[in-house]
Amino acid sequence: MASPSSPSPLVNSYSRLPVSFVRGEGTRLWDSEGSEFLDALGGIAVCALGHCHPAVTAAINQQASTLLHTSNLFAIENQYNLAQKLCDLTGMEAVFFGNSGAEANEAAIKLTRLFAQKKNISQPKVITLEGSFHGRTMATLSATGNSKVHNGFSPLLQGFLHLPYNDIPAIEQAAAKDKDIVAIIVEPILGEGGILIPDDQYLANIRKICDQNDWLMICDEIQTGVGRTGSWFASLGQGVIPDVITSAKALGNGIPIGACLTKGVAANLIQPGHHGSTFGGNAFATRIGLAVLEEMDQQQLPQRAAEGGARLLEKLKEALHNRPQVTEIRGKGMMIGIVVDADCSELVKIGLSKKIIFNVTAGNVIRLLPPYTASDEEIDEIARRVADSVTELCNQPDTTERVV
Repeated sequence: MASPSSPSPLVNSYSRLPVSFVRGEGTRLWDSEGSEFLDALGGIAVCALGHCHPAVTAAINQQASTLLHTSNLFAIENQYNLAQKLCDLTGMEAVFFGNSGAEANEAAIKLTRLFAQKKNISQPKVITLEGSFHGRTMATLSATGNSKVHNGFSPLLQGFLHLPYNDIPAIEQAAAKDKDIVAIIVEPILGEGGILIPDDQYLANIRKICDQNDWLMICDEIQTGVGRTGSWFASLGQGVIPDVITSAKALGNGIPIGACLTKGVAANLIQPGHHGSTFGGNAFATRIGLAVLEEMDQQQLPQRAAEGGARLLEKLKEALHNRPQVTEIRGKGMMIGIVVDADCSELVKIGLSKKIIFNVTAGNVIRLLPPYTASDEEIDEIARRVADSVTELCNQPDTTERVV
């Protein structure tokens, strides 16, 4: 690796932290200096089974020695099997595979255009929510309800109506005023938006509004799905059946894969020539996705995510209850946010000094997304190291300049 002073051959698209990991096992990572870290971020909700899980490693080795890719010009047995597994687990009917969450959401957005054509609506609109994050392609960043993601990329794609999150009256008012709306895309919990959990009936009320107005209900479960919140998908765990569910992240445990799950009218909108992907759903990625789901199913890991997440939430509240700067600790399953009323710009680096990996989203929310396989002892240690990191931050002297 080049020295810090050397010009980088990489596009300057990330503010990278001063650490490089070279090995992982379970909930732990080792850097190039040999230091061991607890991983409470899981590659941003990706490594739900932890690092180098034996079932995933075995599937990688077996498939890599058999067949990687042929293209979607041909039948792919692994793709069929993974789609069937997803449908069996969720009750959805048909799946399109891409390579990422953004691609899964792109497919969902294209479904809304096809749906609009069936309804003879020439200028369709899709409701999206403020604080949401749906991806960084032009369509998905246009759908995203975050101005920081939009900056520098105008003109954005038209056809997205941004409304407040967790505000059913705002959706009802939009439905009454605008007959060009054809769909709503919603995260069951805002991930990038700060682990915001809506009211208990929020998704159910959205489902009701969609049914009343003949809209598609699309649940972006890129981060909440595949067991993260304690059920296979957060929407289904609340008894709500969307027309479309998008998935990625934990589905591949580190291997790039995205899936757009459909049901009802949404399952029959795409026909040959409408959409495609060269790599999406290839023999390798779908074999790994199937291994992930089979392991989660056999070991009841969504339930473990619920139990482990509840333990982590409890331990964090015990450790941080006397910190006035911590204004809220919230979460569901292995998806937890800690709101800190302080300058968090150095907090992730403080965490690294404590050998704990997490990130800060929405400016001041510590985001924890650990593997579901973390032991009780590791969960307790994650809570301790996070609390130590927050304590060190809060004990730092205030260096803000004051005018006398």
